Amino acid sequence: MSDEWDEASRIHEVAANMKEMAAGLRHVDESERVARDYFRAIDDHDVERAVSCWSPGGRENVRGQVDTVAPDGVRAFIGGLVGAVPDLSMEVISTTSEGERCGVHWRARGTFAGEDYNGIRPTGSRLDLEGFDLVTVREGLIHANDAFTDGLSFARQIGMMPPQGSSAERGMTGAFNARTKLVGRLAGGEPALAAVGVWVVQGQPARCNVYLIEDEGGVTMFDAGARTMTRAVASAAAKLGGLNRIVLGHGHTDHRGTAPALGAPVLCHPAEVEDAEGSGGFRYWSEGLSALPTPHRQVHLLMHRYAWDGGPVRISDTVSEGDEIAGFRVIDLPGHAPGQIGLYRESDGLALTSDCFYTLDNWGRDSAPHVPIEAYNYDTGQARASIRKLAELGPAAVWPGHARPVTGDVREQLLRAADAG
Repeated sequence: MSDEWDEASRIHEVAANMKEMAAGLRHVDESERVARDYFRAIDDHDVERAVSCWSPGGRENVRGQVDTVAPDGVRAFIGGLVGAVPDLSMEVISTTSEGERCGVHWRARGTFAGEDYNGIRPTGSRLDLEGFDLVTVREGLIHANDAFTDGLSFARQIGMMPPQGSSAERGMTGAFNARTKLVGRLAGGEPALAAVGVWVVQGQPARCNVYLIEDEGGVTMFDAGARTMTRAVASAAAKLGGLNRIVLGHGHTDHRGTAPALGAPVLCHPAEVEDAEGSGGFRYWSEGLSALPTPHRQVHLLMHRYAWDGGPVRISDTVSEGDEIAGFRVIDLPGHAPGQIGLYRESDGLALTSDCFYTLDNWGRDSAPHVPIEAYNYDTGQARASIRKLAELGPAAVWPGHARPVTGDVREQLLRAADAG
């Protein structure tokens, strides 16, 4: 009896599988049929027939050109295409279907001699382009289309871009590389090894330091530097395994600058959330930075706006003294900012201290360690106390938020900085 039962179960399972396969084949046949009907309608310049292939609300997403919905958005897009290329020919080269999706490799040919296209005036140029559409069909209608077109070839064929391999292209490439090199000088160079497992990227203006610390296969960033450094910091983090998180030493504009563009979780001290997510420090600085002398005031106002600040950044979590970050211990160093922190590693006496002190003067030149500019401090007396606190840890090397590190007799140099007038 059990053998008969097992045999019946196997027959039932085979029948169910065959039924499922048949349903899948029907989906494949339907998705290919609808996709081919759609492209045939475009080849016939029948805009309304093409639109009728769509489910209302279906999404047409042509990467880099249009992201719209049916019917009106699709009508406008197809109508604009046919209007721009009056002799448009749309050939389906091949299709590949799986379930409700059909991939279409197509070739479009014609003359850009009709109406404007995406704001570009017609040039009379001949077009010969290929692309790929991934069409999703449900209940006999197009539910979505993800299209990928060769925009660079289009630009070359209509004369917006020089021909491939031409002297004009080589000249344009040379100019682009020269600009990249110039921007790179501001952004910072390759990461330099500051200590075991710790790299520093230094960029302009104001020789901002960004630290990348080995952490779980990638890196944790300490301080985010100036906005001008975004490209260099992103490249360095990628080469070191990827950016896991960003920890802000404080929320001033020149230390949150790259954070909004990097897409990683951002952490800071609870007392810095307001400034990191808000004014970047301007809430307690003098109006218009009036406490700074001329011409520094005018230069700094420009730097905050156009070079340092990447804008407010959303804080995902907070850290406080005693917390562990990638093998470092968080230490509170308030004064320059209300919730400024540093990182200290007991194993080798390395401290990363943001703007606890400066080793550059108002003109960006190297200097002995000193209290940050009073015009930028939340509480200068507290800043001095934090420098003394740091000195008493007896660090072997201290890397600040700008310029060069302090090495040698670190404790003595920091105590002199805290006590200097």
